[in-house]
Amino acid sequence: MDKPKTTPKDFFLWAGAMVALYGGVVAFLALIFDYINFTFPNPIQYYSDPYSSISYEMAALIVFSPVFLLLMRAIRHDIANDASRAEVWVRRWALFLTLFIAGLTIVVDLIALVTTFLSGEDLSMRFLLKVLVVLLVAAAGFMHFWADVKGYWMQNPHLARRVNWGVALLVVLTVVAGFLIVGTPQQARQYRLDEQKVTDIQSLQSQIVYYYQQKEALPTTLADLNDPLSYYTVPRDPESGQPYQYEKTGALSFKLCADFNRETRPNSQMRTYPVSAVAPYEKSAAGMMDNWQHGMGNQCFERTIDPQLYPPLNKGVR
Repeated sequence: MDKPKTTPKDFFLWAGAMVALYGGVVAFLALIFDYINFTFPNPIQYYSDPYSSISYEMAALIVFSPVFLLLMRAIRHDIANDASRAEVWVRRWALFLTLFIAGLTIVVDLIALVTTFLSGEDLSMRFLLKVLVVLLVAAAGFMHFWADVKGYWMQNPHLARRVNWGVALLVVLTVVAGFLIVGTPQQARQYRLDEQKVTDIQSLQSQIVYYYQQKEALPTTLADLNDPLSYYTVPRDPESGQPYQYEKTGALSFKLCADFNRETRPNSQMRTYPVSAVAPYEKSAAGMMDNWQHGMGNQCFERTIDPQLYPPLNKGVR
């Protein structure tokens, strides 16, 4: 009996399904890893922002999952109408390639676990959970596609539909968990605006320190910081368009204020501007610089310049 000919439809249906499958699995694993990192933060990690990566991975999972399920449904529908479609080479290549990748992933995952154990390293909860997740996903994928190779799903279409619904439910629960962490799109936008405000205030703080070092006095208003020669323009609140609040509270002290939509997110580690007006920062348990954490509403950051740490640049010059 002649082998059935692979049509362009067969090729692109399977190619699209495999791209959606691998992309969805990678997004799912990365998303679960971020959830684990969020639940068990690494106290020695200087900077990590799980929120931006979670949003991207949620988007990838939301797009890839229905694409894969719809393409596989179309493939099974074609096979139900024409059994010879089950023997096209692109299907067999796709199934055995997926089995190979899943099996290899299981082996590498177990090697990583055993190596970590034998080397005497600490088997932290973060590491063990990630190993377990990879093992479960790879094993589930291997068993599913091995059953497909044996024709199990074609013989039991009702079970195949249940598996599809189960995968869809798992994806929905995973995505919902992401919304519980990053918030709704509106909340995410408010957090990003707040982060920009902190970045602007950090920039202002550094410019105030530089201004003091140049002139041995604090600026009277923020407008004094505008410098067309260095291309520096005082930033404004990105939400209201109004200037940030600045008050000189002493010869060496000042405060900067802004209106924030929300409190600093938990486990958030914000980048700090290179030049700081205060002595070395202290980190919280989450790793965030304590003196940039803020509540909701109008919040002020009080600073005092240490002239020994930031001496005037012209001091002693004749």
